[in-house]
Amino acid sequence: MTGDNGGVTWPSEQPALTWPVLALTAGIAAVFAGTVGGLVVHAADNDNSPSTVTLGAQSNGATPAVARTPGSVASVAAKILPSVVSIEVRVGSGGDTGTGIVISRDGYILTNNHVVAAARTGGRLTVVFPDKSSAKGTIVGHPDPVSDLAVVRVRNVKGLRPATLGSSANLSVGDPVIAVGSPLGLAGTVTTGIVSALDRPVAASDSGSGNADNIIDAIQTDAAINPGNSGGPLVDMSGAVVGVNSAIATLSGDASTGGQGGSIGLGFAIPIDQAKRIASEILKQGYATHAIIGVHLDTSFTGDGAKIADPNGAAVVKGGPAARAGLKAGDVIVAADGERITSPEELIVTIRKHAPGDRMRLTYVRDGSRHTTTVTLGSARSE
Repeated sequence: MTGDNGGVTWPSEQPALTWPVLALTAGIAAVFAGTVGGLVVHAADNDNSPSTVTLGAQSNGATPAVARTPGSVASVAAKILPSVVSIEVRVGSGGDTGTGIVISRDGYILTNNHVVAAARTGGRLTVVFPDKSSAKGTIVGHPDPVSDLAVVRVRNVKGLRPATLGSSANLSVGDPVIAVGSPLGLAGTVTTGIVSALDRPVAASDSGSGNADNIIDAIQTDAAINPGNSGGPLVDMSGAVVGVNSAIATLSGDASTGGQGGSIGLGFAIPIDQAKRIASEILKQGYATHAIIGVHLDTSFTGDGAKIADPNGAAVVKGGPAARAGLKAGDVIVAADGERITSPEELIVTIRKHAPGDRMRLTYVRDGSRHTTTVTLGSARSE
C-alpha cells in the first residue's frame, strides 16, 4: 500500500451496505435543515447557533438535580457532555454543523476532516460550547483525509473541560457504548448502544476521492448516529472516549438532508488509539503520517487475499518496505500477523492499525507455495 491509490480503484458511488467496505456518509448536517421524514427540525436559533441540552437544569429554580448512579448512562453523559462542542462551518448563506471533542484546556478540539473541509476553502468556522457561547475556530496544520481527522483550535476561551481519552485496544463486541453529538444541529444529543463489530473497513472522506488508502478500521456500533454526529465521541461506560464518530450506512437517501438517510443502527467510529496518534502528529509537526508497505494491489483479483498487481507497472515500490522484505508482483498476501487476509481492504486496515516503523509478519503465496516474511513498515505523509 502506498500513499497514492495503491492501484486500487473504487467507484464513486457504492451500495450503502456493500461489504467489506462501506462508503462513508458524511455526518454533517445542514444548519438550515428543513423537513426530515415529515418532521420539521429547526437546527438553529435566531442567531443560527444550534440548540443545546443542559444537564442538571432546575425547573423554575426549585427542583435540584438528581444524583445518578455511577456508571449509569446519565452519569456518563454528565461527564462527557461538557467536553463536546458543535462545529459550524458557514459558506455564504448556507452552512453545516458537526461535532468536536475538547482535548486540551488551551483550546484544542478533535473532529473529522470532512466536518471542517469547507473552512479550508473560505468557509467560516465557529465552535459552539454547551453554554451556547461561541468562538472562532482555526484549523491546526493539515487535516488528515486518510483517517478523516482534523484538529481545530479556539483561543481565549476559559473553563474548557478536556474529555478523558481512553483506549480502543481492549474493546470487545457487545461492550456498551454511548455516542454524543449534534445530529441535525441538535447539540448535546446522547444515544446508547453496543460495539457491534470491530475492524470494519470503511471508506473515509466521503469516499469521493477514489483513493483506496482512505479506509479506516472502524468500530461499528448500533448507537444512533446521524448527520451532525461526525467528530463527536463514542465513549465507554467510564466516560472515556474510545472512538470518534465518523460514518453511517443508510438504506436510502433523503433530499432534505443532502441525500443522506437517517440511522439504521449501523454507525462507525475511528478507534481512539489511532485518533490520538494522528492528533499528536498534527499538533507536533503540522501533518500526519501513515504506515505503508509500498505496493499496488490488483483490484481484478477474485480469490482470497490481497494480490500485488502484475508487473505491468511499479507494483512493488523499488527500495520500499515490501521490496526489502522480498515481496514481488503477483504475490498474494493471505495473512498479516497470523490473521487471515481475504481482500485488499482487510490488508489496508490491518496496516492502518500500525505506526510507521512497526514490524509486520506477512504470509504470501507465490507460485502455489506459502512463504512468510517480516516487513518494517514505511511512512507516508497523508497530505
